[in-house]
Amino acid sequence: MSRGVRRAAAVALTGLQGTRVMVEAAVSHQLPGMTIIGLPDAALAEAKQRVRTASAQVGLPISDRFVTVNLAPASLPKQGSAFDLAIALAVLSASEHVPTAKLAETAHIGELGLDGSLRRPVGLLGAVIAARELGFARVMVPLEAAAEARLVPGIEVVAADTLLDAIAWHRGEGPPADQDRAEARSPRPPAPQPDSDADMSDVVGQEEAVEAMVVAAAGRHHVSLIGPPGSGKTLLATRLVGILPDLSPPESLVASSIASLSDVALDTLVTRPPFESPHHTASSAAVIGTGDARGIRPGSISRASYGVLFMDEAPEFGRVILDDLREPLESGTVTISRARIHASLPAKLQLVLAANPCPCGNAGSPETALSCTCTPHTRMRYLGRLSGPLTDRIDLRLTVRRVNSLAATSAGRSPTSADLRERVIAARARATARLRGTPWTLNGEVPGEWLRGESMRLPRSVTTTIDRALALGALTVRGYDRILRVAWSISDLAGAARPGRSEVAQALALRGGAT
Repeated sequence: MSRGVRRAAAVALTGLQGTRVMVEAAVSHQLPGMTIIGLPDAALAEAKQRVRTASAQVGLPISDRFVTVNLAPASLPKQGSAFDLAIALAVLSASEHVPTAKLAETAHIGELGLDGSLRRPVGLLGAVIAARELGFARVMVPLEAAAEARLVPGIEVVAADTLLDAIAWHRGEGPPADQDRAEARSPRPPAPQPDSDADMSDVVGQEEAVEAMVVAAAGRHHVSLIGPPGSGKTLLATRLVGILPDLSPPESLVASSIASLSDVALDTLVTRPPFESPHHTASSAAVIGTGDARGIRPGSISRASYGVLFMDEAPEFGRVILDDLREPLESGTVTISRARIHASLPAKLQLVLAANPCPCGNAGSPETALSCTCTPHTRMRYLGRLSGPLTDRIDLRLTVRRVNSLAATSAGRSPTSADLRERVIAARARATARLRGTPWTLNGEVPGEWLRGESMRLPRSVTTTIDRALALGALTVRGYDRILRVAWSISDLAGAARPGRSEVAQALALRGGAT
């Protein structure tokens, strides 16, 4: 290490990807001042005022000479206030206030207040996960975020309530910060959780549609619901998340990291599949995500990872937003590219589109068709807002009718979400066992070429109907593959070893919109 240069470690977070950053500080014989170099953004460039003021407030003023702070690697753009703690410790070490022994081997993550207090930065959980993956054995975080940081196994968490606490720990003085001080801080908004009171038993008179949603849940298949107002489209969509299994530990960490990146403070990991329902007036940045001077901000499509993205009144969404869904649905990731930012975020979601059959909502239903005021051209143009390439990526297309009588439905007991969830868990377990040794765990993830391969190919006697539809142009190859995936999910729910003609026929019917 060069004499006079002090280094403290930090983590730069781009989306959920982390990079090791060494904050270098050196004092030179020039007029008093401080500069920060290494492609900082505006918030990071302002850290010099926060560091100088906070250091003076805690009684440890920095050198009265010129201090240069370099964020290495210098070619990587850096955003946000999470570097404040590392900058302050590096500068104070260069001013002979902090020993260097543990500065470079501890990842420092925290925003600095003018009074020397430490605050939680956006994306703290993702930064701690990145620190562990980068090989750090220890991370220092603000006390108010200690519980969130300790959700990540395999890394030591040092909590500091103030800059003085951080300095004392590096000097080997005093006990860790008291957790009581964190509890005295104002509470932050909790992580969003799906409504636990919403149950599939609330849906009456739609037994076939409910069974179709179970098939969708078993394989994480995308669904479209077309029907008049009052037919139960929203009810079905909002209850879908209740029949999904709990998140696995890796999925839970990813979902929690995305919530943290959305500035949600966490005391526990997100264990239930998330549910996102953006309004049709939402912007493309709100749905897809954005990157700006403040960093990457996930949209609804990423926040719904391993859960459900429900787009009600889908034709009312902007055409650009609907078309932007196509690639993430196929790849499971969404890429955000800006002039100085390029990041990929997870988008392994289950999409549910709901739409009326026409602008007035009355077309196509026997009980309301006579009151429809829309021309045939108007109806076609309305549903035509859902482009062919987008609808080709939808596995199940359901036509939902209004319930005309409750007499038959009130006699029997409707299955609850817990009942249906057990069926989904059993079906997913069969799929996981069959796909062991492959990169996939669910039928909705399996590529078509693998299903059509030597080991998984179904007999021609089973696929005769869809082979004929493909030959006539009624099906694309992508649609053909999606029918195969749905057929395997139906087979898993039935406990069968392989799909038969009836499973393929049922999958084709679901693909065509019949329930």
